[in-house]
Amino acid sequence: MIQFNVLSGKKAGSRTVVRRFPFRVGRAPDNDLQLDDDGVWNEHLTIGFESGGFNFAVASGALVAVNGGPFQNQTLRNGDIITVGSARLQFWLAAARQRGLRIRELFVWALIAAVTATQFALIYWLIR
Repeated sequence: MIQFNVLSGKKAGSRTVVRRFPFRVGRAPDNDLQLDDDGVWNEHLTIGFESGGFNFAVASGALVAVNGGPFQNQTLRNGDIITVGSARLQFWLAAARQRGLRIRELFVWALIAAVTATQFALIYWLIR
């Protein structure tokens, strides 16, 4: 998963985790990341995922810069700064969620207890 850290604009300091693609950024309320800053269009850009990596498509005529340079058809990398209108976003890999291991740990402890009990029973049987 990836996330966008909003570095400047009205939502500065917020973080949005991307869970599905395509991911749309713009002013319209039905976008995945809604930015209400100057220069942001209703559907400013769309982030997609392909086998080669993360890339994006910009609405015709919309201004987008990547790492301070003009937008070119390029693949996004971890830490890239995307300027959308007057807002700046940082493209970042999101922290991976760890699955709960409670059931596996309980199973291992139960298995250790069963082996220990079996060993005690075997020792008791051999001593008799």
